[in-house]
Amino acid sequence: MIRYTRLRILTAAVIAAVAGLPCSGFAESLQGITAPRADITLSFVVAGRVSEVLVEAGATVEKHQPLVRLYDEPEQIQARQLKMLSEDRTKILAAEAELAQKRVDLKKLQQAQSKGAASVWEVEHLYLNVRIAELSLQSAKLEQEQYRRRYDHARSQLSRMRLLAPIAGLVEEVNVEAGESVGTLGPVLRIVQNDPLWIEVPVPMTRALDLKLDQPAWVAFPGGSTADDDPNGRVINISAVADAASETLRVRIEVPNPNGRPAGERVAVAFSEEDKKEPKTTTGGN
Repeated sequence: MIRYTRLRILTAAVIAAVAGLPCSGFAESLQGITAPRADITLSFVVAGRVSEVLVEAGATVEKHQPLVRLYDEPEQIQARQLKMLSEDRTKILAAEAELAQKRVDLKKLQQAQSKGAASVWEVEHLYLNVRIAELSLQSAKLEQEQYRRRYDHARSQLSRMRLLAPIAGLVEEVNVEAGESVGTLGPVLRIVQNDPLWIEVPVPMTRALDLKLDQPAWVAFPGGSTADDDPNGRVINISAVADAASETLRVRIEVPNPNGRPAGERVAVAFSEEDKKEPKTTTGGN
């Protein structure tokens, strides 16, 4: 099972009060905490014994890359058997041949009847044999279709015994080892995607109402300044519900992270040149 961990952002005042750090990186500083674009904890939906753990914490993974596999040899054997049966057309070919022969026999008998050499009863009897052969062919086709469906089900069961990376990212945690038994829905592995980073900023209503989607934003990271730089982020979401207690609106910013900065840093945010001042960074370091 995949569980998405949503971002929880503290306001600038709370951060300053708790951490005792200055909140100003721009003239009218807005504060946020960087968070992964995606933070996913993977679980198995079936219980079993871990056969292989294919990655370690800190590893970079690509989308659909295998991560962890449960012991599945009995299921593999069953799937191979069902695959063979689903592809076997012997019964269908035999039924088709028998039906073709019955139809030839019926045609010949009808010709004989037209010459008075066969009775009506004989023709009707052979006609019923043709009908039975037709039903036998349908039954053979239905049986093969049932094997195909059972094979698809077996493959689906096997897929549940493997965890694949749902996104490209970094392995943050591995909670199991080979040989360990795991239950359903227990945390197995955690993947985060830090490029791009997301920042959710509580913006005062008087300023938030002027913001628009895709609007540029300046984000100052600890140890650096964006005062003279082009905007390095953009607005990707503006909440439709305000926080009445603080009279703020949650605004989500997306900023590229090609240098692989960790999530969880406190940053200063500005939405216009007027909000900025001479280079001055947020307190902190890499």
